[in-house]
Amino acid sequence: MNQPFGTGPATSLPPAIDGELRLENMAIDRAFRWLLREGRVQPTGRELLRGLGRELTEGGFPLMRAFLAEPTLHPQIASIAYRWSRATPEVEAFTREHDIWQSDQYLRSPMALIYAGEPMIRRRLFGPGLRLDFPILEDLLAEGATDYAIFGLRRGDGRPLAVLSIASDAPGGFSDEQFNGMLSLLPLLSLVVEAIETRSTAKSLLEIYLGADAGRRVMGGLIRRGESVTIAAAIWQCDLRDFTAMSNQLPRDEVLAILNDYFDAVTRPVLAHGGEILKFIGDAVLAIFPMHDDLDRDSKCHTALTAAEEALEAMRDVNELRASAGKAPLNIGIGLHAGSVSYGNIGSQTRLDFTVIGPAVNLAARITGLCRPLNQPLLASKAFASPCGSKLVPLGHYPMHGFDAPQEVYGLPER
Repeated sequence: MNQPFGTGPATSLPPAIDGELRLENMAIDRAFRWLLREGRVQPTGRELLRGLGRELTEGGFPLMRAFLAEPTLHPQIASIAYRWSRATPEVEAFTREHDIWQSDQYLRSPMALIYAGEPMIRRRLFGPGLRLDFPILEDLLAEGATDYAIFGLRRGDGRPLAVLSIASDAPGGFSDEQFNGMLSLLPLLSLVVEAIETRSTAKSLLEIYLGADAGRRVMGGLIRRGESVTIAAAIWQCDLRDFTAMSNQLPRDEVLAILNDYFDAVTRPVLAHGGEILKFIGDAVLAIFPMHDDLDRDSKCHTALTAAEEALEAMRDVNELRASAGKAPLNIGIGLHAGSVSYGNIGSQTRLDFTVIGPAVNLAARITGLCRPLNQPLLASKAFASPCGSKLVPLGHYPMHGFDAPQEVYGLPER
């Protein structure tokens, strides 16, 4: 049976919608009403599949297992999938990296055919016509399954959205009425999955491109130009020395590889210690460690310094690998300061940037620029160094462009 779910009987509503509820369609009716009222507000596919499985089985639908998978817009994760089982109360979640699309596991699965355009595949797992043409069918048969089907869910514009598979262990599998009832749910299920996926993608992309906290603020409505809040933060800035010369001399692919290695090394400690990476400016990284109150000040300065020291250690590891390949080392400078910043939207009427601005940010940039002439990998202001005690030592006062008085800077004792 290969009827697309958008035509014929598959588009008919469950019989209870017109006021008439037949016992054999109770499960489909329950699932339909739950999807309409509660399904669309579920936070992820995990909660959606849990609720759908519960409503179907409690209504008498012979569902043994269900599986929902959808591609994602994420730099590391290609897809996320959820598996519900009648025997297991918790829905399992799986993520797959981008190489999954070339893997033997995927290419031999019915999912590959669904994403290629097949609307539906069904296999009855009993009788003389038993056909085990996919590895998953052998696994299901061993678990006692008698029927299996996988469907393609589509977006409103017809593009692939997700796949849903169901399996039954009832004698004889799904009846025709049960199967057609499931088909009738698919248009609504597609709308619900698309709504959840749209929210999830927006949240994920905002966090990837703006940072976790900035993304949450934008999702929460902080979107007007000039709209900002004043916060206290430890400001963390880093740049790569001699990048302009490297980018002019080296092949493009090698320059990109250098940038990726450098960014990966210095940003991992920031994120691991709760910092917010706001932007990459050429070869520079701007990050903050927001302070909740005055009592939080010392803690966040210590945390930002720890992240900076770990970034320097990570760059030493990068340079060891580069030395083994006969390549020149990469040198960085990290500038640290603490103060109040304006945190919010700036830009034109049609293009905004969510960032931090203010004198404190400017001073952090000037301190970072001083790392090279002083031959220091890390420098900090007095405001930042004071909470850190003996971990940083004074190196003197230096004039800085845009500031009337020379500024005292601090560095690492071992330097």
